[in-house]
Amino acid sequence: MQILSSTSSEYILALDLGTTGNRAFIFNTAGKIVGQAYKELTQYYPQPGWLEHDAEEIWRDTGWVIKNAMASSRPEVIANSPITPSQIAAIGLTVQRETCLLWDKTTGKPLHHAIVWQDRRTASLCHELKEQGYAQEIYDRTGLVIDAYFSATKLRWLLDNITDLDLNNVLAGTIDTWVLWNLTGGKVHATDHSNASRTMLMNLQTCQWDEMLLDLLQIPAQILPQIQPSLGQFGVTDTSILNAAIPITAILGDQQAALFGHGCDRPGLMKCTYGTGSFLVAHTGADIVRSPNQLISTIAWTQAKSGNDLNVGYALEGSMFTSGACIQWLRDRLKLITTAAETETLANQVADNGGVYFVPALSGLGAPYWDMSARGAFFGITGGVQSQHLVRAVLEAIAYQVLEVVQAINASCSSPMQRLIVDGGACENNFLMQFQADVLGIPVERPTMRDTTVQGAAYAAGLAIGLWDSYATLVNQRQIDRLFEPSADSDRAIANFTTWHQAVKRTLNWGVDRQ
Repeated sequence: MQILSSTSSEYILALDLGTTGNRAFIFNTAGKIVGQAYKELTQYYPQPGWLEHDAEEIWRDTGWVIKNAMASSRPEVIANSPITPSQIAAIGLTVQRETCLLWDKTTGKPLHHAIVWQDRRTASLCHELKEQGYAQEIYDRTGLVIDAYFSATKLRWLLDNITDLDLNNVLAGTIDTWVLWNLTGGKVHATDHSNASRTMLMNLQTCQWDEMLLDLLQIPAQILPQIQPSLGQFGVTDTSILNAAIPITAILGDQQAALFGHGCDRPGLMKCTYGTGSFLVAHTGADIVRSPNQLISTIAWTQAKSGNDLNVGYALEGSMFTSGACIQWLRDRLKLITTAAETETLANQVADNGGVYFVPALSGLGAPYWDMSARGAFFGITGGVQSQHLVRAVLEAIAYQVLEVVQAINASCSSPMQRLIVDGGACENNFLMQFQADVLGIPVERPTMRDTTVQGAAYAAGLAIGLWDSYATLVNQRQIDRLFEPSADSDRAIANFTTWHQAVKRTLNWGVDRQ
């Protein structure tokens, strides 16, 4: 691959619009970060189990992080001057998946807060669909299980609960669609296959909206975005926004972007992102792999070939809803910590978990249970338990969740997983990563570049416009920060998994039993 000189005027702007905050990174042609900015996003909890975001805040913050990333950029040691919009060759966009909204296409105003992927308000509708016998057909068509996690029932709820809707003037979409529409000045209403595959409305084989599912959920096709390849031309930024018409050449769901950033582009390669939730994704190539263990089949990413043909990469995924969100909960709700970094120190202050086990079902349980009614709980609390034990139990639970999904992946694939590649904010925690290696019994590889999600979006955007010509060379430049090998504590950590699993069983169907 030709690596262009860093004195070139070509840069990639990568946007990562996540669940807890929005970020912008600027990459030079050597694939290095030269500017970045972050802003935390307000979380709204109107009722227990509900979570919303202000889509206008997301859009405002998108502009803020772009401008501050450029202002902070220092591409040249000698010149020491910030990058200007005219120097941006392309934009790559990666977003929190499944979160969706409706907006007025005339005023550009959202008609309601966006409903976040963690939101459980449509659990009853999902139960109805299951009782009506649609579970297998929906799985066959979409690769997904029926769950409030996905966008379809959220969109149905919005259509049912927003008054005076004029469907001729309404647009729907996930966060990528919303931001793309705004970036292009309202000219482009589109999404990519990786995000569309998470709506429970896209047919996994045809890669188009499924008419049967649209009819079942009574979602008008006219309000949905056009589905396009993940790597390709999505339009250009409106000049009123950045004073430049910058091509937008890649859109990916956040977990797919991380998969791309790690170089996991073929069967047998897998990664786990420890963000708000934990997401273990394995690339399965051009074939849809079906799992008997309640893992979901999804799109990794797509790219147009000659003519109307499409290169489709599929993936198998285990989605765990609550990981980093547990740590945020310890900080913001329980006030046991003031920073996430404290959890590592506190966990190391005690020799074990003191007999305490935590079930991280703050938003129900994802894979392999898919129980929308499960609720979080601490078990085993005695008079000798200290705050350090509670914190350690939370970190251990994050690792145990991943172990369950790895076991399911191994049962679905021809050969067992040999190494886990990690990224995301919680992978900074050395205690958690060592414990993860201990319970898995395999090495855990942590790259130097932790922001693999945004790196994947940047790589995709640059490759799509030919700024780089070799994906393999980009991936091979990755540097490894640390390899966590299983330690002498591995046997005890694995043994305690049985007790944790018993604790999980006690929380299943909690909400159903108490209705």
